[in-house]
Amino acid sequence: MNTFIQRLLTSHPSLAPLALRVPVGIILMAHGSQKLFGWFGGYGLEGTGQWMASIGLAPGFLMALLAGSAEFFGGLFILLGLLTRPAAAVVAFTMAVAIASVHLENGLFMANNGYEFGLALLAMAVSLAISGAGKLGLDNLLANRR
Repeated sequence: MNTFIQRLLTSHPSLAPLALRVPVGIILMAHGSQKLFGWFGGYGLEGTGQWMASIGLAPGFLMALLAGSAEFFGGLFILLGLLTRPAAAVVAFTMAVAIASVHLENGLFMANNGYEFGLALLAMAVSLAISGAGKLGLDNLLANRR
């Protein structure tokens, strides 16, 4: 078990993942807070849940809670470099669901509510799931304590 946890937390001592972690973490936390708390012009759990149910993602409230939590807490963990790989995997899955269920039929471009933004976040999340936190992440502190 220790070997698995060690591999999960260890990453190359590079600053490159930090360049992804900071903006992705901030963006995800902002979007998640719209869904969870109604901040930044969002609709909160109730409104987001009603919308999700209306597009066939039922039960809507639960789906809003799951999506909002994946974005907010996944973004927070990515920003901190804490359990980066699992957090990024959850975010990648969430973005794939968003693309398939909401944006795909609208084409690529954001101007048409397309999937380009979700695809960019998906690609960044996959990159972080592969690379890990990099040099300046809390994963390194955890790995060194083991």
